[in-house]
Amino acid sequence: MPGPTADLFADHALQQPAGREQIGEQSYVLRGYALPWIDRLLPELRRVLAQAPFRQMVTPGGFTMSAALSSCGDLGWTTDTTGYRYTPFDPRTQQPWPALPEALRALAVEAAAEAGFAAFAPDACLINRYVAGAKMSLHQDKNERDYAAPVVSISLGLPAIFLFGSHARADKPQKVSLFHGDVVVWGGVDRLRFHGVMPIKDGVHPVMGPQRINLTLRTAG
Repeated sequence: MPGPTADLFADHALQQPAGREQIGEQSYVLRGYALPWIDRLLPELRRVLAQAPFRQMVTPGGFTMSAALSSCGDLGWTTDTTGYRYTPFDPRTQQPWPALPEALRALAVEAAAEAGFAAFAPDACLINRYVAGAKMSLHQDKNERDYAAPVVSISLGLPAIFLFGSHARADKPQKVSLFHGDVVVWGGVDRLRFHGVMPIKDGVHPVMGPQRINLTLRTAG
C-alpha cells in the first residue's frame, strides 16, 4: 500500500466549498481552509515523516492503536503501557522530534485566528495516519499543561466522520463530515470536549492515496 511519502501528492484535490461551520459555542469547521496551503505543506510533511516515520503505538491498557502516529515540534505526543505524555524526544530514536514546519505553523495560527483565537503558538503537532478501518475512540485532549490555547486539526486525504461530543463521555456526540483541506478549531469553553473519529471507509483519494492524514496542533508545554 502506498505510504504518505510516496508520489501521491499530485495537485488534483477534490475542492470543497469554503466556509465556516459552527459546531460548538467556540468550535468551528473551516471548510477547505487548508487547500491553498497544500503545495507548501506536503513537501514539509514528507521531510518530517522521513525523519520520524509513522508507527503503531500502544495504549496504557495494552491495546495497539489502529491509527499510526508521528509528531513534530518541540514536543511530541506518545503513549505506551506507562501512560500518555508529551516528550521532547522521539522514543524510537532518542533524538528530538522534527521541527514544526513553518507552513504548518502559519496555517494553524491563521486558522485559529479565523475561529476567534488570536496569538495561538503551537509547539506540538500530532500526525495520525488512518487507513480503511482505522478509528479513534472518544477522548479528551488533556495532556497539555494549559487549556487556554485551542486545538487546531487539519484533515488530508480520505473523508472522515468526526465525532464531537460534550464534556461527558456518555453523551451522544454529533457527527461531522470532514474532507481533504478542512480544518477544525475548538477551544475556550469547548476545549475539553470529547471527540473521536469513526472507522475510515475504504477508498483512494486523488492526492493522498488510500489514507487519511490528520495533523493536530496544540500548545503543550
